[in-house]
Amino acid sequence: MDFGFSTNAFRQYDLEAAIAALGEVGYDGVEILLDSPHLYPPDTTEADIERVRDALDDAGLEISNGNAFMLTAIEDFHHPSFIEEDESYRQRRIDYTIRALEVADTLEMSHISIEPGGPIPDGRSREWALDTFETGLDDVLETAEEVGVDVMVEPEPDLLIETANEFLELADRFDSPRLKCNFDAGHFFCVGEDPAALVEKLSSYTTHYHLEDIPQNRDHEHTQLGDGGMDIQAFLEAVEADGYDGFVTIELYPYEETAQQTAQQAMAYLSEHGWTE
Repeated sequence: MDFGFSTNAFRQYDLEAAIAALGEVGYDGVEILLDSPHLYPPDTTEADIERVRDALDDAGLEISNGNAFMLTAIEDFHHPSFIEEDESYRQRRIDYTIRALEVADTLEMSHISIEPGGPIPDGRSREWALDTFETGLDDVLETAEEVGVDVMVEPEPDLLIETANEFLELADRFDSPRLKCNFDAGHFFCVGEDPAALVEKLSSYTTHYHLEDIPQNRDHEHTQLGDGGMDIQAFLEAVEADGYDGFVTIELYPYEETAQQTAQQAMAYLSEHGWTE
């Protein structure tokens, strides 16, 4: 497996500088934030694409993933999901995701990760939320199939899809080969699951992993590797045993003030434990 680092920790850098910094640290790849201030798809131009390509070439990095989960360009961290009450508001999320797929295709990304439906609106049933999410995701998957880019739903605490079983139940609603899972180990740990035990269970859907540590109390706080309560070794051993040969991307977005140092410390952890040379 290869290791990447997400630029959502580098929001105080421009994208080219973030890519250069991660190349210096020694990562194999970079997850590109498809949002402001990095590469917001509705505003992305061909010149932007060329600058990203040049930066990747200069740094010797591949793209590990396109992060289309975060969406602060529209409304800071409170943004439209796929299951908002207001149909026009949630359409902004659908349109954004379709454009993200087009940008991903231009940059030859294999996949993008998306949010798992958002919080269920007050007064609405889970079934209504699932039906609404399915309707929006159908439109997104149509584009995904046209451009050949996977759409990875990323289960997260307190949103519509939180657990492995909930993801599998969602997947049963679709027959598109482009619907996949962005397996975030910390998120599963937060909701009481054992990430290592889920690797095989979700293997047929997993095309990318996110990794961060989480506090022992399982609060949803992305924490530096080795500083929390997760058994990271067991998780990575399970991924390796499963024969996975793609990217595991470290996602430590709360560390904006120390982004490059944090990336270096995460790499040091991986090296110390024998996962990198």
